[in-house]
Amino acid sequence: MSMLKPIPSLLLALAFAAPAALAEPPGLGKPIAETEIKAWDIGILPDGTGLPAGSGTAEQGAKIYAEKCVACHGEGGKGGISAALVGAPPIKSIDATKTVANFWGYSTTVFDYVRRAMPWMSPRTLTDDEVYALTAFILAQNKIIGDNDVMNAQTLPKVKMPNADNFIIKFPDKI
Repeated sequence: MSMLKPIPSLLLALAFAAPAALAEPPGLGKPIAETEIKAWDIGILPDGTGLPAGSGTAEQGAKIYAEKCVACHGEGGKGGISAALVGAPPIKSIDATKTVANFWGYSTTVFDYVRRAMPWMSPRTLTDDEVYALTAFILAQNKIIGDNDVMNAQTLPKVKMPNADNFIIKFPDKI
């Protein structure tokens, strides 16, 4: 019986000590400045929210593509050591080749992905104008926009992707 008496006292002591221990930070990391957060806050929404200033055309994008993209994605974006960006028939099975034209639901997603992840060996090194130009090039190669169309924060969200209606929108009120 004497073993049970210390248990309530121990629980009571732990209950009062826990909030004090939780109030102290663990002393890991360092505070991050608002400017550092802003540098990584580069997400682009389907409606174009978050698109930066700048613009580009398919002709400008063709030059950048030849310099920075062709080694991985092949001539005209038809595939190389990395995925094809252009072509492919409509998707009829899960194993089908997925490209910008037959799979991607939003043109703004193309911009967002290129801006954040390309070129593969040195991501986030492209200027916003280069990303607009590359996006225009990829869309034009897929016959989604005309060769002379200018892509920018106003025109890019208006581009209707061929597969846009085949996605189920989880939060349609957010678009």
